[in-house]
Amino acid sequence: MSGKSKVKRSKFKKQRRVGVELPGLGKPGALAKRNYKPGHHGQARKRDTDYGIRLNEKQKVLFHYNLREKQFRRFIKDAKRGQVVNWTDRLFSLLESRLDNLVFRLGFAVSIPAARQMVVHGNVKVDGKTLDRPSALVKVGQEISLKEKMYKLVIYESAKQNPTLPLPEFLERKENKSGDVGKLIHEPSLTDVPFELQSRFISERYSNVK
Repeated sequence: MSGKSKVKRSKFKKQRRVGVELPGLGKPGALAKRNYKPGHHGQARKRDTDYGIRLNEKQKVLFHYNLREKQFRRFIKDAKRGQVVNWTDRLFSLLESRLDNLVFRLGFAVSIPAARQMVVHGNVKVDGKTLDRPSALVKVGQEISLKEKMYKLVIYESAKQNPTLPLPEFLERKENKSGDVGKLIHEPSLTDVPFELQSRFISERYSNVK
């Protein structure tokens, strides 16, 4: 089996595990035929425990945003700093403001992992300067563009013609001579998360993180 097929199967399995399609993985249709968890006992009905529900909501976030637990906890700590009324809202505002996520939400890439690769390889610019850190937070008013060669690639054209998600209200995208440029026009919020999420379980699970 090819590596590409294994990646595709892994993305489908992750979405079946949490019971919801996660746009960040870039593979729609994971639940179309088998809307139950993977494994031998996947179709067996089990009563969800409080722990299981909290774990499931956490996994949705980690899978969609392509994060490890350690990275996620770092964002939680950042979200809790200062006089924050609701740290959970702040958390998802930060996650949606990550450079890799914005490259994906602008339709420059078909998934967050694909967007991450574009950033890591030095093919993404913020305000005209190359930025190769996927977790970098983009500020309101900053512009995101690609290196000129990227606009000519099939992967870019495919993402542009068949975007995984519609352009969110917190972003704008305009054409220029070399290719499209995106801009963060206001801070994203919890309501901009593009998948079903019960955020209170995230709040409960990580209430003691400082």
